[in-house]
Amino acid sequence: MAESARLPGIILAGGLSRRMGEDKALMRLEGTPLALHVASRLTPQVTTVLLNAPEGHALSDSLPLLPDAKPDRPGPLAGVLAGLKIFAALPDAPTHILTTPCDTPFLPRDLVFRLAEQASSGMIVMAACAGRTHPVTALWPLALEKDLDAWLDDPAHRRVFDFVARHQNRTVEFTPHDGPLGPVDPFFNINTAEDLALAGAILKRGAL
Repeated sequence: MAESARLPGIILAGGLSRRMGEDKALMRLEGTPLALHVASRLTPQVTTVLLNAPEGHALSDSLPLLPDAKPDRPGPLAGVLAGLKIFAALPDAPTHILTTPCDTPFLPRDLVFRLAEQASSGMIVMAACAGRTHPVTALWPLALEKDLDAWLDDPAHRRVFDFVARHQNRTVEFTPHDGPLGPVDPFFNINTAEDLALAGAILKRGAL
């Protein structure tokens, strides 16, 4: 898909962050909220960056907010759906949207370009590294809006992989970053205090 530069990006921060016990989007990594690290990686790659988070979120002064399209925080697919809805309503709608979690500060700088190379009408394109697929870091075709909307009406439908399996999909394999402390998974996500400390140690020794 040649229009990779025309795709919007959405940072998913609508979850409850039960493992960390606090809003991960706001957690400080080297003094900057995690979601803003992610935004910094995405901004050169996309037309706009939105934060999928509830109204009144503390980062509303830094990023435009995009609340879930379904009530009761049903998981990352609700953020995906919110993105599909808002961009499908535009007269010059893109073919796909990009999503990624708010806790992935080391995203590839060619993420959107690489994913978009493999995108086609109706195709979900997911990132992968070292054989592990990251289904929430992905391009989602706007054509899936109605199906995803109906899918999420069933409380049993929350797993991202289950929805992906209903549609054409493929993965794009990325190589680890050459980091100052060794190889770094570009989709390294912060789930524990130890993860946060490791990410800080990596950043202190230079940008990836």
